[in-house]
Amino acid sequence: MTRKIPPAALKALTNSRPTRSPNLYGELYRRIDRIAPSTTPFDPPPRPLLSDLSRALLDRILSDPHLHSSKCLAFFDYLLENLPSLSFRPNLRSHLILACRLLKATNFSAAERLLKSVLIGRNSPHPFPVIACVIEKCCVMARIRAKLLEMMFKVYSGHGLFDQASLAFDYMRRRRVQINERACTVHLLALKRSDQIGLCVEFFSKMVDSDVGISVYSLTVVVDGLCRNGTVKMARELVEQMSRKRVEPNIVTFNTLVDACVKWWNFQELDLVLLLMQKEGVEFNPETYKFLIDGYTSFGWAKEAEKLILQMHDLGLKVDTHLYNLNISAFGRARSACSAIKLFDEMTKRGVEKNADTYWALISGLCEVGGIEEVMTYVGEMQRKGIQMSEVMMERVVGAFCKRGMVDKAYNFLANTEKRETKS
Repeated sequence: MTRKIPPAALKALTNSRPTRSPNLYGELYRRIDRIAPSTTPFDPPPRPLLSDLSRALLDRILSDPHLHSSKCLAFFDYLLENLPSLSFRPNLRSHLILACRLLKATNFSAAERLLKSVLIGRNSPHPFPVIACVIEKCCVMARIRAKLLEMMFKVYSGHGLFDQASLAFDYMRRRRVQINERACTVHLLALKRSDQIGLCVEFFSKMVDSDVGISVYSLTVVVDGLCRNGTVKMARELVEQMSRKRVEPNIVTFNTLVDACVKWWNFQELDLVLLLMQKEGVEFNPETYKFLIDGYTSFGWAKEAEKLILQMHDLGLKVDTHLYNLNISAFGRARSACSAIKLFDEMTKRGVEKNADTYWALISGLCEVGGIEEVMTYVGEMQRKGIQMSEVMMERVVGAFCKRGMVDKAYNFLANTEKRETKS
């Protein structure tokens, strides 16, 4: 049943509305009040009557607390879809008035949709300072104004309008509007994804200088961005700085630093990171060991990597086949066949499964030093386990035979291998 227009509202609104039709407000009120969102659409008045609607009257309708915000939104959407019926185009103020009402009603998705049409739409010529001035005039409730500004900040950030997002953030700081740390972290992630590491660091500094609570997650986002950019020293110094401000780095933060150090082969910086890790009382986890072993083996520090593998076993951590393969391969490249065989035997002792890559790492290293007898021993073991030899491995073994002048044995090896694989 359609409600009557509250007399107080009707008197206040009709006395001052600049419209050519004295009955327009009442007619629109009744039609808007009949709307049941998602079921009953807005029933428009005759077109000549709707053309009498003015900006001032529209703003008053959208502000009317007696009309539900969802009904106002349905009415506003109808107007946007039927602009030729109007003598004007709804302006920035109208959008913001309705957005504030939707936020007050906790209809956040609708408010965000409306804001996007103003902030990033094709017909959006308004820079943030202009919008801020309108907000001050049309959104008087401090709590709703804060929500509106935060949502604007998120919309700007989510659509890559980082300069406008920065202006919004600075405006909120000056007005002492409380800023949600989670929204700031999402902005840091957006800057990092866009490879705007300089802006990422700059914004993080603003967060530190403001009253935004800094979490270790925000810190790690910036550290990761710096590490990906190769500025590992700056990342480590930032961690030290924030630690003094009681933002304690966690294992994810340190693993990010460790991974970057070994990938860039910056072992001097790695030593400082590991010392800081010890100072902060953060223990290695399996990922830390994996990053270190990967880095050490790629650099040729096979002995150091082996020590870490044994340390993992001592701590009861699982050492997977891949880590052993990296270490055996590193010993092979260093022409340290004895160490490679010893580590291979350690896998057997520890019950770690060997795969084709394990045998390739060992056999390739043995071929390098000319240990053809040992090569054939492990080739035989591999074949007994039903692991097929790749063409690259076969060429490697044949090459080892030929280096020693054993061409006939190389030919027999090829023939026997092909015969075996044909049978299988």
